[in-house]
Amino acid sequence: QVPLVESGGGLVQAGGSLRLSCTTSSRTFRTYTMGWFRQAPGKEREFVAAISVNGGSTNTAYSVKGRFTISRDNAKNTVYLQMNSLKREDTAVYYCAGGRADWTTGSRNGYDYWGQGTQVTVSS
Repeated sequence: QVPLVESGGGLVQAGGSLRLSCTTSSRTFRTYTMGWFRQAPGKEREFVAAISVNGGSTNTAYSVKGRFTISRDNAKNTVYLQMNSLKREDTAVYYCAGGRADWTTGSRNGYDYWGQGTQVTVSS
C-alpha cells in the first residue's frame, strides 16, 4: 500500500499562515475524495475540509470557514490545505485522508487511507 505523506506543518504565530501538502505516488489518488482532519491533545479527531474527486466541490468546517482552503492538483497527486489567519485553537496534528468518501459530510466514513499527520502549533 502506498502511503499518504503530509508536510508543511510547523510553528507559527497567531494571525500567520501555513500551507500543508499531502502527496502519494498511487495512481488511485485521482479516484479519491480527499479530506483533512485534525486532532488536538485530549480531543477527538475532527473534520476540517474535503474536496471532490475532480476538485470541483469543497466542504469546509464552520470553525475554519473563510480562513482555510482545500485544493488539489491531480497531475501531482497532491492535496493542499492553505491555512490563513491562524488561531491558537487551530493547534493540532493535521491528517490527510482519501477514499470513496462523501465530500459533502464531515464523516470519516469512506476515508480508508490516512497519512501519519503533521504538527501545526500556533502561538500567541
